[in-house]
Amino acid sequence: MAELANCPQCGELFVKGVITVCQSCYQEEEKKFEKVYAFIRQKKNRTATMYEVANETGVEESLITKWVKEKRIHPSHAPNLTYPCERCGNPISEGKLCSSCTITLKEDLTKESIKTVAEQQSDYSANRAYFNWNDKNK
Repeated sequence: MAELANCPQCGELFVKGVITVCQSCYQEEEKKFEKVYAFIRQKKNRTATMYEVANETGVEESLITKWVKEKRIHPSHAPNLTYPCERCGNPISEGKLCSSCTITLKEDLTKESIKTVAEQQSDYSANRAYFNWNDKNK
């Protein structure tokens, strides 16, 4: 459901939906995107880095990073457009974590789940009680 919000770029009041900025800022962003995309489409610029694209087009690195994260600029079209892993800072071209951080996180979660299961089993064993109903009736 849509809600009223202030545009994070210009402060103008707008109806926030899928687009998180006002219409005028959105149109400005789209012009910048077209500029970056036209630059990357040129064969000589396909291997340009984030810094080179930002310098040549005049578009902020944060916007280019946003488009790469949203997959509006696909890594296969511009393989050197990377952004830092949220955990270690290594350059990545998709997702939030690099492969080594993903593996480490999975290992940590596996260890933690094994530990939790072991604790639950020990709690179950400690709280288990046995009754002999036949002895009670005698």
